[in-house]
Amino acid sequence: MPTLPEAWQAWITENLARGCAPAEMAQVMVRDGKFEATLARAAIEEARQAGFSHIPAAPSAQPLPEVDTSSNFFRTPDRDVEILFSLRAPRVVLLGNLLSHEECDALIAYGQTRLERSPVVSDTDGKTELHAHRTSRGAMLQRGETELVTRIEARLAAVTRWPAENGEGLQMLQYEKGNEYRPHFDWFDATRPGPRKHLERGGQRVGTIVMYLSDVESGGGTSFPEIGLTVQPKKGCAVFFVNTDAYRNPDPKTLHAGEPVEKGVKYIATKWLRERAYV
Repeated sequence: MPTLPEAWQAWITENLARGCAPAEMAQVMVRDGKFEATLARAAIEEARQAGFSHIPAAPSAQPLPEVDTSSNFFRTPDRDVEILFSLRAPRVVLLGNLLSHEECDALIAYGQTRLERSPVVSDTDGKTELHAHRTSRGAMLQRGETELVTRIEARLAAVTRWPAENGEGLQMLQYEKGNEYRPHFDWFDATRPGPRKHLERGGQRVGTIVMYLSDVESGGGTSFPEIGLTVQPKKGCAVFFVNTDAYRNPDPKTLHAGEPVEKGVKYIATKWLRERAYV
């Protein structure tokens, strides 16, 4: 077994004997043991082959949503999207001209009458609940609900090279002065019963796109505290980031927050990309 503390070697053996899934075990080792994902998978696979060959191997690498940043812009069937900034680890890409100002205004107008206090997912039972860490108001839009929504979703699919059916519906959000969403992850923690329920429908959230529907006079940035990055909202732009590695291990560096709005009103539309069809 690759070099690991004896306690972790015993933990691997014990959990394989219990029939735990290697992929979920690797997630725990990365999160709690701070091991590199490749080392965790190698150790689990070696132990599995040595005495637990009846347990399926951990999954092989899978495709992820991705934006082509080899040029300064990306041509979609109906719009040229600018590449303003890109980071490889974690994968973060800032997109310009993703939406027209008219599309932003129309999306705000369409969702405005449906705004309600934004909930979070409970760790215990997977139900949505209100939480002091999230003070925005939002509206969930069904996939393909209108021609405008369908057009935007098709463009996002082209930009990320990820099927539209693998995405959740758009979530439109409004942040007024003082509203925020404190640091959180978009990926679901498979070790917790609540988030695990959400994995049953479409699998993991492998990618996120946050589209800025309005300019904000002060505050309201999307910050990534683990990497010291803050993206300021600019109407028509968007930030895309990948939430996991190719083995579906959540990336802790994707911790992010919606910083408090200091002046003005921030409108965004969020698109979460799942690993398989979301139905």
